[in-house]
Amino acid sequence: MIIKENASLRLLALILCLTLTGLWRSTEATPAAEDAPPWLRQAAGMSAPAQSKYVPAIALLREQSIRVEEDGRVTTVERGAVKVLTNEGRGEASARMHYLTDTGKVRNFQAWIIRPSGEVKKFGKDEVLDLAVPNDVYNEVRIKAVFAGREADNGTIFGYEWTVEDRSVFTQFDWEFQDQLPTLLSRFTLALPQGWRAEGVTFNRSAVEPAINGSSYMWELRDLPFIEEEPSAPAVTNIAPRLAVSYFSATGKPGPAATFDSWSAVSRWLTSLSDSQATLDDALASKARQLTANAKTEMERIHAIGRFAQSINYVSIQTGVGRGGGYRPHAATEVFAKAYGDCKDKANLMRAMLRAVGITSYLVCIYSGDPAYVREEWPSPQQFNHCIIAIKVSDETEAATIVKHPSIGRLLIFDPTDDMTPVGDLPDHEQGSFALIIAGDQGALMRMPVTPAEMNRLDREAEATLSADGSIVVKLRENSSGQSAVEERRAFRGLAKPDYIKVVERWITRGVTGASITKVEPVDKMDEGRFALDVEFTASRYGQLMQGRLLVFKPALVSRHESIFLTERVRRHDVVLEPYSYSEQVKVKLPDGFAVDETPDPVKVESGFGAYSTVYEVKDGQLHFRRNLIVRGGRIPANQYAVVRGFFEKMRAAEQSPVVLMKK
Repeated sequence: MIIKENASLRLLALILCLTLTGLWRSTEATPAAEDAPPWLRQAAGMSAPAQSKYVPAIALLREQSIRVEEDGRVTTVERGAVKVLTNEGRGEASARMHYLTDTGKVRNFQAWIIRPSGEVKKFGKDEVLDLAVPNDVYNEVRIKAVFAGREADNGTIFGYEWTVEDRSVFTQFDWEFQDQLPTLLSRFTLALPQGWRAEGVTFNRSAVEPAINGSSYMWELRDLPFIEEEPSAPAVTNIAPRLAVSYFSATGKPGPAATFDSWSAVSRWLTSLSDSQATLDDALASKARQLTANAKTEMERIHAIGRFAQSINYVSIQTGVGRGGGYRPHAATEVFAKAYGDCKDKANLMRAMLRAVGITSYLVCIYSGDPAYVREEWPSPQQFNHCIIAIKVSDETEAATIVKHPSIGRLLIFDPTDDMTPVGDLPDHEQGSFALIIAGDQGALMRMPVTPAEMNRLDREAEATLSADGSIVVKLRENSSGQSAVEERRAFRGLAKPDYIKVVERWITRGVTGASITKVEPVDKMDEGRFALDVEFTASRYGQLMQGRLLVFKPALVSRHESIFLTERVRRHDVVLEPYSYSEQVKVKLPDGFAVDETPDPVKVESGFGAYSTVYEVKDGQLHFRRNLIVRGGRIPANQYAVVRGFFEKMRAAEQSPVVLMKK
């Protein structure tokens, strides 16, 4: 992971919050003589509008103030106040801050609660946790935290304040005006030395103009509404307003930290940190040649080295973070010798090994987890949290994940950290995002490829025998490719065999009540980018026998793996669809003495974002049923929600439609 000073640290805070839910320290009541600071009292007295019963808490105040000195010292003060509204909102009564052990100094960390009765409790030093960053073996970033949810009854107000001194690596900051909670007042203040200036860029809403007083800037928003969760919605970071600020020293004077006025400037800075780390020695070069000894094509050489890079253990050790060390990979020879590293180490190792066999490549900075997070209007390393690789390929190499760089040429994009996704594919949470090719002056922010729906495909064949009493015997085979195969592979590898079989059983019984599974046989074909699954099962009462004459059953035997539940009539946010495709062919041998009396009408639904169809045919004593779906993906505006909802409603209705057999 690339360590950032703001956004990625907040990502780590989110991970920490999830892992520490329910971790409360026992406390004793503080004497009533305790009092809250004036700013918290003022926030507690703010008038909040009535909220929906689904709103767990309301943010009364989110405030951060930063003072920058001419020598580069930065003092940050943050305050926050939250009012708990429901039992589910108790987890919001918490505070977390990050600090660097090598360069940072924590001057203050305090927290209070004001109970509904008016009683105040101040949390003591022994109630403040000091924690390591999760998922890292060692990291100079640590976390101080207070979790007050155990004491936060409905109506309780929780407040915190912390102060940290440090030296910034960059002359940039970012601020999230809001998370999911409704927010009454959110404010970001930046105080600069005399003659310095700042520029701000606002994301997810119209520009927020600062109030300027000399060299001090203040951006403020009020009365931000609750961001309600909806299926297939954009991430909160693409809905809640965000601010990105860059500041500049007085004209003609060098600044205390790195300043970026373009993406090529960011590329040059990152190149200076990484180029010298792509080192080669005899052992590493020999391994690269050994891996590719039997490769006949350029793509085969890349595949062989890519598989090796993915096999390197993921271990994160972050040092020198306060001096930009979180962006510098370890030397490739060191990573090879120790057989572990983080994302930038694995990408850098692969880069060195490719060079050993005559293939040029470049590190790529990307944001993993939200393809729409990075914005091109703010050149900054702080927009990234992950590192992958771009491999220069000749015209002989073809893949869906190749992009065309304006000066370097054809680049194959690959993630050496994701061991579920082979060369030629890209994790879906990285597709379509902006990423920075780190190539000195040639570096550029580029849109990452999006694999077509036809590549992310699930093909299913089912052969079933239906008996006169309604019992059924089914043999089912699936073949997945692309990101559809990655989803299957992730479930298969991530579970013990008995647990995996239980997952398959739950899936089958959703469509066939009381099914008994007799065979589950998965085959992982990662080198081909595929995954296969054979399942056999029986069910005693699948068909419904009515009056001894009619036999009714659904030819859509089992559900599709993916489920899109767009059932609400009102939609607030855009709909985000991933590209994928699906086909199914079902053959049902009909019971002797029965004939098809009625089949559903065929269905054909088409829209700009997808197409769906069903077909029924009776042939040689069998019912043939086919259904096909293609979702082209994309972001559909909320004002077109009715069209999207109607599409999936028609699809669900078609899959619930029965076939009626009549006894001859």
